[in-house]
Amino acid sequence: MTVVLAMLAGLLVVGGAPGLVVGACAGGAAVVVVRRREPVEVRHRRARLVADLPFAADVMVACLRAGQPVTGAVETAADAVGGPLGDSLAWVGGQLRLGAAPEAAWSALKGDRALSGLVLGMTRAASSGAPVADVLTRLADDARRKGRAEASAAARRAGVQVVAPLGLCFLPAFVLLGIVPVVAGLAGQVFGR
Repeated sequence: MTVVLAMLAGLLVVGGAPGLVVGACAGGAAVVVVRRREPVEVRHRRARLVADLPFAADVMVACLRAGQPVTGAVETAADAVGGPLGDSLAWVGGQLRLGAAPEAAWSALKGDRALSGLVLGMTRAASSGAPVADVLTRLADDARRKGRAEASAAARRAGVQVVAPLGLCFLPAFVLLGIVPVVAGLAGQVFGR
């Protein structure tokens, strides 16, 4: 529907043969925009993953420092967090409990961009023998820092986006009440003589 509307708008605005070309270009651009647009559910899921990741990492760090094995820490974090991240962690915990190699279990989550830092850190820790708690602590700190930066950027964008409607409402009133009377008065004085 969006594509057809874009094509019709191009045809009606320009008209004739050039209008057909402009309409076809507008329709093609609409197809590209619509295909690149991400579904709302996917955005909400990723936002929930990003929001829950620092808490899950903190839970796993607490469990690991208390002496629990990685499998137990992952399953405890999955129970504590819930949601899409909890489901993913529960799956990894189940795979680890069944004896899967840690690299293989964690690499199954590579498809989620939001979990790429967790996957990378956990596979590196498993292959190199690095302390997992340190990796998770850094991951949680980085995720919190990134979340604060994104929230600050969103607040700045909101401030800019609020100004546009305000300007669109007050600019015509300013022109009609402030500039038009002055120009009309000057025109009356200039042409009245």
